[in-house]
Order: sequence, then structure tokens, then C-alpha cells
Amino acid sequence: MLTTRYVDGSPNWLDLGTPDPGAATYFYSALFGWTFRPSERPEASGYGFFELDGRVVAGAMHISVEQASPSWTVYFRTSDADATADAVRAAGGHVGFRPMAVYDQGRLALFSDRSGAAFGAWQPGATEGLGVVGEDNSLCWVEHYGPTVEDAVDFYRAVYGWNVYEVPAPGGSYTTLGPAGEGEDRMFGGAIDLAERIERGSAAHWLPYFAVDDPDAVCRRAREQGGGVRMEPTDLEGVGRLAKLKDPWGARFAVLKPLPPESRPDM
Repeated sequence: MLTTRYVDGSPNWLDLGTPDPGAATYFYSALFGWTFRPSERPEASGYGFFELDGRVVAGAMHISVEQASPSWTVYFRTSDADATADAVRAAGGHVGFRPMAVYDQGRLALFSDRSGAAFGAWQPGATEGLGVVGEDNSLCWVEHYGPTVEDAVDFYRAVYGWNVYEVPAPGGSYTTLGPAGEGEDRMFGGAIDLAERIERGSAAHWLPYFAVDDPDAVCRRAREQGGGVRMEPTDLEGVGRLAKLKDPWGARFAVLKPLPPESRPDM
């Protein structure tokens, strides 16, 4: 599970690139109750923070449609962003944005893996990571979609040394991911191939999941605010109730009401 006890290889930051941060704030506030706090630094170029009860739940920034498609980017903790960049190159990935300091807050870099899925690295300074995860209306899971699960596992093991587990799932098993040196209870995400029905035809990507109390209500609000539902709310045995959505500009995300721990099957 995701916690704010961040260790190397675990998701510790998340941000949204959008052409309209003001309207995006209104949209995500309607879904999750978030507020937006712009950075106090004028040189931050409009970067700001979605907050939940005063705790940072994600970052957000303006991008033009010429720069990139609107999307969510997942960052994974590293103690050495330069070494992670070297590992990405050695594993056949691409360094899109070389490690750089963000004031005294930390260092970031942006990459893409061999399949083209974008992700980032955050090396903590004054900011360790997000202020809240694993609670309602915050990040609770991440999922990689690529041509094959095996290639994704091979790449990220080379870069971050992740633990990989196979857990029971309807019709077979599901590949889950966790940070090196930690137990199975620290699983933070999964890997699925792009042949999965909803994602078939998509480019490789990371998909963030936000925990919610009522996925059906979130989907209704998303439609009312101009977003879309890519997969209707569905009960998944042993997991909970989930849905896949997109915001009005096309950024993809998912919501999940997890089963209580005592209701989940033994793994």
C-alpha cells in the first residue's frame, strides 16, 4: 500500500500538465474536494499544488497543446537522480529532462521507458513528497500499461530494483510492484499489457488511481463537469470498485474504492 514513508522506488510525487489550470482546479475540486495553491515563487512559471485539507495531494502546471498532451505524471523516489538517469539510459529508456534542482526542495528528472511510457524521479530535499496518499481523494495506486508486462518488469527492475509479485485475479493473475527491500505489504502498483480492452490502442502510459468512497458519484460529477468515463464503475473481486475516467482535456486517471483489508483474499 502507498504511505508517506517514502523509500527509493516508491511513488512520491504526482503532477498534472493541463492547458487550463484554472478550469482543471474547478473540475478536480468538484470530484475530490481539492483546492489549488499557486507557488509563492514568481519564477515557478505558474506551477502550483492541489491540496486536500491543507496537505499536498498533487502538483499542477500549465502546458500548451504544442508542448505535450494533457496528462498525469507519476514520479518515483530516488536518493540520486543522476544515478537513476544513468540507469534509465542503460536499460534502454530515454532521459527527456535531465536532473535539475528545484530550489532547495529537491531534484527532479523526467524519463520515458522502453515502451515510451513517461515517468519522473524525485530526489527529496526540503520536500520529501506528497503530503497525503492512501486516503480518500488522494493517490492510492499506480498502473503501468505497455506492450508486455515482461518488458516493463525487466526495465523497472533494472532502474529501481523493484520487487515483483503475482497475485490472484479473475481469470488468472495480476503482476504487482513494490520497492526493493520492502515486504509485500508495500506494493504500490501493477502492470498490465495494452491488450486489455479499455486500454487497447493506447500509447504506453502510467495511470494514477485515486481512492474514493463512491466511484459512481465521482463518475456522475465528472460527466457533469465535462469529463468522460472510459470504464464504468465495476466491482473487481478481491480489489474493490473501480472506474477509469478522463478530464475535459483528456488526462487519464482512475478511481478506486478499495475493499477493507479484512475482505481481501490472502496473497
